[in-house]
Amino acid sequence: MRVEGMKKTVLLLASIAAAVPVACGAAALLAMPLAGQAATTKTATLTGAGDIASCTEGRGLHGATAKLIGKIRGTVFTLGDNAYESGTSAEFDNCYGPTWGKYKARTRPAVGNHEYNTSGAMPYFEYFGRRAGAPGKGYYSYDRGSSWHVVVLNSNCNEVGGCTERSPQGRWLSNDLANNPSPCTLAYFHHPLYASGDNWDTLKVKPLWSMLYKGRAEVILSGHAHRYERYARITPGGQKDRHNGIRQFIVGTGGKGEDEPQQGKNDPRLQVRKVGTVGVLRLSLRADSYSWKFVPVEGESFTDSGKDRCH
Repeated sequence: MRVEGMKKTVLLLASIAAAVPVACGAAALLAMPLAGQAATTKTATLTGAGDIASCTEGRGLHGATAKLIGKIRGTVFTLGDNAYESGTSAEFDNCYGPTWGKYKARTRPAVGNHEYNTSGAMPYFEYFGRRAGAPGKGYYSYDRGSSWHVVVLNSNCNEVGGCTERSPQGRWLSNDLANNPSPCTLAYFHHPLYASGDNWDTLKVKPLWSMLYKGRAEVILSGHAHRYERYARITPGGQKDRHNGIRQFIVGTGGKGEDEPQQGKNDPRLQVRKVGTVGVLRLSLRADSYSWKFVPVEGESFTDSGKDRCH
């Protein structure tokens, strides 16, 4: 009986020993993230607009949009025509500076056509310094979040040797996209390729669009037109492309002033258009998707929001 009891004890200990690694393995599997699921998801926020600060027009609305910027953390983008009428040093110091300029340390700007009314936009480059890229060029890139590459371009094509693929900017963009490991790409510059109303399309930026389309960019932001517009995913040729197209936003709502009401085109690509509301666009950039929300100034009710996945 004693021998039989000892055999049972040995068998029991052996079964326990065999079960230990299995249990540990199961616990390890439970602790691991599921396939395709990141252990942590870092979200980046970009907020901004274009056509911003005028010391003589706009009823101080650029101050109201600056207050919105102050309430939202993250990177601030500008879409050009930052200081009216001519982007002088005085206009940057006295008009843009006291409002949006409070957040210059976290601002990544784009240059507009009004800045080139003064000395080749040198006051713009001097005001923003290295945040605006190389002096005289106005195109650069940076990364945000865990998955997003952001490209800032200069759509004043005549000022930088053109916007074709063989131009200095085009060659830089091609190289930048070729060396970009991020799965999601966003770009912004002043002039929109397409815009509602007559004579607002800017076809000179189409080569930039084509390179970004080949690089599978998700979003392009522009200003120039003083209104808010959101487009469906489209190709550089303007056709809808729900799988590989780029979604364009026009956010010329920074506070300069309002456009005259535009004659509406029967344009199935244009999903939302709002004239007369000042505000900023907030983008939340996640690992494989993004969402947007237009935030109006106090007293306005219009907003627009949605979300989409990266290609």
